[in-house]
Amino acid sequence: MASMDLQDFQQLIEKMYSHKDRARGPAGTFLWLMEEIGELAAAVAENNDRANLEEEFADVLAWLATLANVMDVDLSAAIRRKYGEGCPGCGRMVCTCNVKP
Repeated sequence: MASMDLQDFQQLIEKMYSHKDRARGPAGTFLWLMEEIGELAAAVAENNDRANLEEEFADVLAWLATLANVMDVDLSAAIRRKYGEGCPGCGRMVCTCNVKP
């Protein structure tokens, strides 16, 4: 498979799963995302199975894209608006502030 950017990935998730995701709604989808984050946390803590770690990162990203789709959020546009010009706190590409973005 060729590389894909975030927008392509979000559209792929929409195409593959939107019929299920929209029926589940935002609250149910958020709960699935949290479950996947828990699985990623366990994989990070164990840190001994690289393949599983990569799968869990992919699952978290997929469920985040799913939630964004259900809520009609374009992740690429949101990221560009918030981080495209640098740190939201200090405005620099290499953050020099103590403000959490």
